[in-house]
Amino acid sequence: DVDAPDQFWITDITYIRTHEGFVYLAVVIDLFSRRVVGWSMQGRTYTDLPLQALLMAVWRRKPKTKVQVHSDQGSQFTSYEWQEFLEQHNLTQSMSRRGNCWDNAVAESFFNLLKRERIRRRKYKTRKEARQDVFDYIEFFYNPQRKHVRNGMLSPIAFEQQQKLKLQGV
Repeated sequence: DVDAPDQFWITDITYIRTHEGFVYLAVVIDLFSRRVVGWSMQGRTYTDLPLQALLMAVWRRKPKTKVQVHSDQGSQFTSYEWQEFLEQHNLTQSMSRRGNCWDNAVAESFFNLLKRERIRRRKYKTRKEARQDVFDYIEFFYNPQRKHVRNGMLSPIAFEQQQKLKLQGV
């Protein structure tokens, strides 16, 4: 449990099948509200893929204190570029134990929802089409509308807004 936003972010990568081949999705999720705060899609799984998602998260959230960023031990997350980016942006690395998927369950749960609720119902002709559909899912459904039991049946955005009002005493 995390008691405020921008204390602990989770990141991971999954793939989406298209007629052009796979497209890979990296997400950064705020553990507090389960909000996707950063994401990126590319045709390859180089380090730049999760770095772009993390850059989006930093740009959107502008954290004022150090944020722990949790990932698995994939090569993208152990690279020099990843380590350097974390250091330059006041982020601390946290990694799963080798072979333990439970450490990254929040990201895996998000990918399961995305694939079950959206991707398995569609056949994408192009990577561009898949990217647009994932954009729509994250930005217009998951973050603003998708209710979570953990959030008291509020969407990630609504949960964050409610918590902010509580802190202001409203």
